[in-house]
Amino acid sequence: MGMEEHQVIGVDLGGSAIKLGRFTPAGQCLADLSVPTPQPSTPEAVIEAMADAIATLDPDRTAVAIGVGTPGPADAAGRIARVAINLAGWHDVPLADQLEVKTGRPVIVANDANCAGLGEAWLGAGRACKDVLTLTLGTGVGGAIILDGKLFVGRQGTAGELGLITLNPDGPPCNSGNRGSLEQYCSVQAIVRETGLTPAALFEQAQAGDEAAIAFWHTYGRWLGAGITSLVYMLTPEAVIVGGGICAAAALFLPTTLAELEIRLLPSSREGLQVLVAELGNQAGIAGAARLALQKYG
Repeated sequence: MGMEEHQVIGVDLGGSAIKLGRFTPAGQCLADLSVPTPQPSTPEAVIEAMADAIATLDPDRTAVAIGVGTPGPADAAGRIARVAINLAGWHDVPLADQLEVKTGRPVIVANDANCAGLGEAWLGAGRACKDVLTLTLGTGVGGAIILDGKLFVGRQGTAGELGLITLNPDGPPCNSGNRGSLEQYCSVQAIVRETGLTPAALFEQAQAGDEAAIAFWHTYGRWLGAGITSLVYMLTPEAVIVGGGICAAAALFLPTTLAELEIRLLPSSREGLQVLVAELGNQAGIAGAARLALQKYG
């Protein structure tokens, strides 16, 4: 079979846009496309829009399979979007079945943060590694676990909620029901709660030499280092990749994070450990979704 017969399509479904890319098994993106998410974003409308976009991106039907990242949990088999954040009326949507009927090709579904993590591990900052953890530092703190090059999602499909581990048992309440989770110290919301400023404003102040802003980023680095410590003790990855909007300030907090890891981690647990900044930006999701399709159907 020629290489073109093993192309796959990765889809990243978001509240405002649906992004798609057509990839070779080697990871080359041959074509990409972004279309607005239909409003209201009912499952029927979204699946129709996805099918149309797939037909536009792949008019000759060269792709053999489709991967989809959705903003919420999927089932372990990669068939059902259990809930979708910012999309109207999504509850246990059989997304894979319905898209397979419309496109005539096999489909696999996963959480969008997991897809982004897998994309970084495949083509981004983690491409030299087999065991990788990713943390997305944004509105919340998302994560993904990649072991031996494959996404680990657990028997229910919900493993890898790395932002919800406990940093402080008496800390601020979290939407999850936990208190003092990593998300409550390292998300955009946490930064605004602690300082009254956005990460971008704090970054600018620190760059301008403001002592309080510089000190805050050091504190942030400590929190992140403490959270990463727990994750590394459990999984001893080769790399932890940090992404998301807050990473624009990585130069201000990562040195502190690395210093914390040196102190907190046994040398035997951190041998060769790298902390890397994500490279793919908002293309990580389509890459990871494509990688899932390749691993399942390629």
